[in-house]
Amino acid sequence: MDTKLMQILVCPVCKGPLVYKKPQGELICKPCRLAYPVKDDIPVMLEDEARKLPDSEEI
Repeated sequence: MDTKLMQILVCPVCKGPLVYKKPQGELICKPCRLAYPVKDDIPVMLEDEARKLPDSEEI
């Protein structure tokens, strides 16, 4: 992921910061507990495409 892109991307739900988890290929929003997929280095920033993180999964 491009560092400049990471500086401007925010969660579309809460407008909070995102954390890039490269091994999982996901952008994580900690407050919303949502994981947005990154496909071919393109973040898919749609709430419907996000994976809900279970409470048991550590962020």
